[in-house]
Amino acid sequence: MTVGYWLTKYTLGITLRILFRSRAWGVKNVPRRGPVILASNHLSFSDHFFGPFPISRKVIFLGKSEYFTGRGLKGLVSRAFFTGVGVIPLDRAGGPASEQAIRTSLQVLAAGKVLGIYPEGTRSPDGRLYRGKTGVARLAVESGAPVVPCAMIDTFRLQPPGRLWPDLRVRPGVRFGEPLDFSRYHGQEADAKLLRAITDEIMQAIAKLSGQEYVDVDAQRAKAELAAASKHGGKKKRDLGDVAGPATPPGA
Repeated sequence: MTVGYWLTKYTLGITLRILFRSRAWGVKNVPRRGPVILASNHLSFSDHFFGPFPISRKVIFLGKSEYFTGRGLKGLVSRAFFTGVGVIPLDRAGGPASEQAIRTSLQVLAAGKVLGIYPEGTRSPDGRLYRGKTGVARLAVESGAPVVPCAMIDTFRLQPPGRLWPDLRVRPGVRFGEPLDFSRYHGQEADAKLLRAITDEIMQAIAKLSGQEYVDVDAQRAKAELAAASKHGGKKKRDLGDVAGPATPPGA
């Protein structure tokens, strides 16, 4: 996995940087050593490339299990690539499989490595920032690792969900914010209220970095509602903001 990661980073990474003239801000905010949780918004498949490449350390991400279960040539290529770059498969159905992903993530952090995570749990369906799942807060509390908020910039315009080829006219970027320290909660029994508060603080930091409109709705639910609306072309699409309330960053 290590060889595959660095090979990809120094071949594909450099090629993409030259081709798309990608930018990065705040790279120095990522600690050079020790465990780190890199919490990012998720706008596009290309986030997997443009997010971690500016960092000199290896970033291990949680990835949806579907990347590893596809069939045929496409499934084989996907499985080989994500295994090679050290992605941990995450079963988003919940239950024991998700618990195992948490335990594996804690092992990554215990080894002093950088763990990448998309708190929304899936790509944004429309470029807005959606409610974070509390797994990121649990990892922060149980590991004591700092959380570095990360914002992908313009990758939704570069390659929105469902688009195979990226738009060469778009220049993507990534911003890294100052580390958030939740070590004061380390060793405590974190209840649902605390985990939600920590998660919202992380999402607020991401929103400030990205400039995205925040919607206090689960991204999976948003996708389902948009898919349902698209099946009724004669009906006005439902505004998710009406369901969520005011579209402002949590805690603002």
